[in-house]
Amino acid sequence: MRVLAAIILAFISTAALADSTGERKPGDRPPSATDVISGLYNFSRFQQGLLENTDLKGNAEVKNLAALRAEEAAKRDKALKQIQQAIGAEPRVDKTSSVGASLVEPEASDGPTYVRSFYASQIPEYESAIDLLERYLRAPDNAALAAFAREQLPMLRAQVKDAERTMADK
Repeated sequence: MRVLAAIILAFISTAALADSTGERKPGDRPPSATDVISGLYNFSRFQQGLLENTDLKGNAEVKNLAALRAEEAAKRDKALKQIQQAIGAEPRVDKTSSVGASLVEPEASDGPTYVRSFYASQIPEYESAIDLLERYLRAPDNAALAAFAREQLPMLRAQVKDAERTMADK
């Protein structure tokens, strides 16, 4: 009977250990303040790239929205710069692919196709930024950045829902 109990306990403890340690991927670690600042700067670069792209190809609707998003990105970057300087973080800005690569080229598109691709290109970028902030807030390492993330999340969620809704309507 003791042997059976020992085997069962060994099996349970091994299964519990696998659940708590072995299932994590290296990328599952909570992002640091530097990771968040870098990710948000990259998101801002994406939004500013949308503005540049719509200046060449977009209609008034997408130009106005891109200008608004670029303005919001500039404000976000300004606030991030203050947090970055306060904590002494040195962000890494990725060399992301051009926004134009994800949008339909003007020769191959009509108005509605370009507008749909404009909104569609934003959704994964928003989702990535939202996911980054949510993961950071599970284990924040800086109070000012955590407060900033809590402030940004509702706005980013609303904007991605607007993009999804508008894309579905087009």
